[in-house]
Amino acid sequence: MITPAIPANEQERLAALRSYQMLDTLPEKDFDTITTLTASICDVPISFITLMDADRNYLKSQHGIDLQESPRDTSFCGHAIVDNAEVFLVKDALKDIRFKDNPVVTEQNIRFYAGVTLYNPDGYALGTLCILDNKPRELTDKQINALKALASQVVNLLEERKKNIALKKLQKELKENNEQLKNFAGIISHDMKMPLANMIVTSDILKKKYGESMDDQGIEYLDYLKQSSFTLSEYITGLLEHYESDKTSQKSFEEFDTLHLFEEIVELLNINVDCEINLPDENLEVSCNRAALEQILINLIGNSLKYNDKDKIVINIDSEKKNGMLYIKVSDNGIGIPKEKLKNIFDLFTTLGNLDRNGKKGNGIGLSTVKKLINNLGGDISVTSELGKGTTFDFSIECK
Repeated sequence: MITPAIPANEQERLAALRSYQMLDTLPEKDFDTITTLTASICDVPISFITLMDADRNYLKSQHGIDLQESPRDTSFCGHAIVDNAEVFLVKDALKDIRFKDNPVVTEQNIRFYAGVTLYNPDGYALGTLCILDNKPRELTDKQINALKALASQVVNLLEERKKNIALKKLQKELKENNEQLKNFAGIISHDMKMPLANMIVTSDILKKKYGESMDDQGIEYLDYLKQSSFTLSEYITGLLEHYESDKTSQKSFEEFDTLHLFEEIVELLNINVDCEINLPDENLEVSCNRAALEQILINLIGNSLKYNDKDKIVINIDSEKKNGMLYIKVSDNGIGIPKEKLKNIFDLFTTLGNLDRNGKKGNGIGLSTVKKLINNLGGDISVTSELGKGTTFDFSIECK
């Protein structure tokens, strides 16, 4: 018996093999299908998918024999992975000096072997797709071509597994980074709100105490400082709402009337301009995440109020419940959104660059938060708009 040689790049080869995390794994249907198909096409009783570890031949899939692994130094596959032939063939092991006194031949009565080495894209030999028989034999050209094609498919499966491993690792890292970012944003946002509140109060105190001794420019500076503090405070509030939206969407369902919710929101917005809000004729009894829905509507209706240049603001709200979903439409007669901006309107920090009714610029957080909430609630949102005429948001969420 001749012991298989060790590849010159053995350490690199083993590192490549272990990167697939396939050793000692449970059976998988995709691999078992290939070994069954291989045995059938080649008309042999036994077929393996093997992975060559440091001192053993691990069988990822086997057909026709109940075996999980075998010693590397007596394996036919150990010879196959260091042979340059497309198909390593042993037509009659008893007549081959390398195998005639091998225990696999003398004790298990294996006489025929054919194996195709599984090379990964970097050229490392991972193992083989092989077939065995208890009698000497030949393979037809069609069977040899099928064996090579099926070996290629095994490599494809291994590569897909490796990609999935990398993807899961990346998802885990992204999740961890996102959690760290959320925690950082929460801490920073909370820590900044108090100094900003102090700046706003201090501006009022300075204006009241020293206003008479200040010129117009000094008063203007104080007003600018106060307004900038308010703007930054609103920005921070928006960030907190965005990063806490996951928690909001996890709250349990509760039963309520939609009309009552719409009326509460209108009252909460404390509208002090000429505005007509048309609510749905039908009052729906629903069970869903009320807190999240309230936040969504406050954002959408609030935008309809802010981004409107008409003397009289008109907002129409429609609702419908069917097939376990609540559908709501919010439309207005506001300034509208340019067609080329519609596809990015829900991206975080994306703004149109327009000033609102009070001369303020948006921060690009509100609509991103709305979409995130809606998606977490099992729904979706779309927008249509026409410049100068108005905008319509259609969204849905799961409800009972």
